[in-house]
Order: sequence, then structure tokens, then C-alpha cells
Amino acid sequence: MMRFLITYESNNGDYKTTTLNLSSSVTHNGSVCGNDTQAALVAVQFGEGHSWSINITKNNETYQGDFITLTYNTNDTAVFPDAKRKGPVTVLMKDPAGPVQLNTVFVCHNSFFIEAENITQIFWNVTVQAFVQNGTVSKKETRCPADTPTSAPTVPPTIANVTSAPITTSSPAPTPPKPVENPDTGNYSLKSGNKTCFLATVGLQLNVSQDKPLLININPKTTVADGACGNTTATLKLNDGNSTLIGFTFAVKNTSASVQKFYLREVNVTLLNHLNGSVISSADNNNLSKWDAFLGSSYMCRKEQTLQINENVQVHTFNLWIQPFLVEANKFATAQECSLDDDSILIPIVVGAALAVLIAIIVVAYIIGRRKSYAGYQTL
Repeated sequence: MMRFLITYESNNGDYKTTTLNLSSSVTHNGSVCGNDTQAALVAVQFGEGHSWSINITKNNETYQGDFITLTYNTNDTAVFPDAKRKGPVTVLMKDPAGPVQLNTVFVCHNSFFIEAENITQIFWNVTVQAFVQNGTVSKKETRCPADTPTSAPTVPPTIANVTSAPITTSSPAPTPPKPVENPDTGNYSLKSGNKTCFLATVGLQLNVSQDKPLLININPKTTVADGACGNTTATLKLNDGNSTLIGFTFAVKNTSASVQKFYLREVNVTLLNHLNGSVISSADNNNLSKWDAFLGSSYMCRKEQTLQINENVQVHTFNLWIQPFLVEANKFATAQECSLDDDSILIPIVVGAALAVLIAIIVVAYIIGRRKSYAGYQTL
């Protein structure tokens, strides 16, 4: 099974992300088994002019995927509404999987991702054996890293470390849930050619409320950044490797005839089932107006901010510093700080309050003094 997340440019210059799924009718014209001198080829065609293929080579002991080719057709208006570029688009990428022993089946039940340019390819329930010998599928398997358990197995206690304890009728106190810590801060960037065009530093946390509230910290060590840079729109897509995809779309607006600003216009969040790649939750808000700053500068907010995506999904940001346009020398430009960080706003408030309290004390002291003076005058 496979699914593709594709970012494309629309007629008005915006970048949109769409999902391309396999259709119910899939053909495999052009596929070949291969031999000692010819590579094997798995080629599938689906939908309105879309196709995918992988060629597989072998040596004396192993076989391995070589190149993956995806061709998607933007004339398919159901998937690519108002696409600026019309017709088939072909993307070539190297298969990152390692070699597999001959006469061994490669199996991957859990979902895994391959990133290239503006494409995220998602695969699950994969079973492949190239160069089958004697027409018989092997019973030996090689599992992908996504299927490998990461947690240590539970070891039952041995007789030596089992001790008796007095029986009590009281139940142990319940352990309170451990609070979720703030997420680690990640550094992300995009390039256009050899030049950096997008810089972002941010810690991200998702708050998903479905059957029960769930906080998810995005791990920057396992997160891959992808996206697209443009003159008026820019998109940063983050894939944390644990079936969480987050996209941020920025746009440029004219605040006057000579002043331009950028702002966060859209955020989309997709949670995938790591077992089968199906979508657990998908949320999108394309009517935001956040994080605005003058074009040519960057935006910074160290304090926690909350982006409301829909009634069930929130994105919390920490230690945010971002510049989606006009990056020079791979460095952030001068930052415009958010009001939450601007402590200078509190200074006049504190000073004003202190002055008000001081004036009140002086007035009260004056009134008390006057009353005492008046009482003494009457006594005389």
C-alpha cells in the first residue's frame, strides 16, 4: 500500500498540499522480473494518468531497490484543483532501503516514509521478493526497521530475586500521571538550489482531543523538514517519523503602498496510523493571521503560543524564531518579537501602578494629618 502527499503551486501563486491515493483500479504494465543482466522493474499505473515504479538490481548475494520514479498528473483536477502547472510531473528519488539477501522476502507492515523535493511517499503492508528462484516464494523474511520493536522485553524475575512480603489489605496509592514536559527545540531549514531560503527554530507540541486528550511532543531528532519557497508564499512541512505531519504556510501581504509583511496563513496537521498508514486525524486552518513581521525581517516568540487548528487539534509552539522569506547568508535577520516577550510593555504599567499607590498614600496621609490638625485646633 502507498499514499503520496504532494505540495504544488496554484494559479494564484499559493502552495497547497494534497493527498494522492491509489485508485481501485491499478495496472502493472511494463513490469519485468529481471535476470542476471537486467534489473527487475515493478511499475504500476493508477487514477488519471498517475504512475509509480521501482527498479531493483542484484549482485551475487543480494538484491536492492535502486531508483523510485513517481509521475503525477496535475490535470487530475479532483486531486490538484487550480494547479498552475498542467500535465505530468516526474520525480526521481533513490530508494533508501538497504540490500536484502537473495531468496529472502522483504516485509514491512508498519508505515515508513520517503521524502524528496515536494513529495512525501508513505508505504505500509509491503511484501517484496525480487528474483524469485525456481518460482517458489521464500519462507525467510527480512523485516524493515519500522517493524523492529524498540522497547526492551519484559524479563520475569528469577527465584533469586523474588522475596516474600506480608499480605496487606490496603491498595497501593495510584501513581499520578507524569506531566508532559515542553518539547525540545528543533532547527529546520529549506534550500532553493544551493541557497537557504527558509529558517525555523521551534519546539512543537500537539494537543489532540478525540476519545481522550493527548499531548504529543514533536522530536526534532527524528523530524525531517521539506517544503517549498516562493516569492509570495512559502511552506514548511515537518515529518517527525512517528506518523505525524505538520505543515505551515506563510504568505506576503501589503499593509500599505510601500510596506509588505509576511504572516502565518495556514497550518495543517495529519496523524497517521503507524501500523497501516491510514489517517487517524486530519485538521486544517487556512484562515490564520499570526506571526506577522516586516518582509526581510524574522519573527520571534520565546513564550508558549497556541494555534487553534480546529475544535479537536491545537499546536503549541515554544522558543519560536522563523523567517520564511529573504534569508541572507544562512542567518536570521533582525527579529520582531511578539508581545508576550516584550517586557518593555510591563514597565510603564508597573511604574504607573507604583505611582498610583504612592499618590494614594500621600492623599490618605494628608487627609489624616488635616483631621488631626483640625481636632487640635478645636481643643484649643
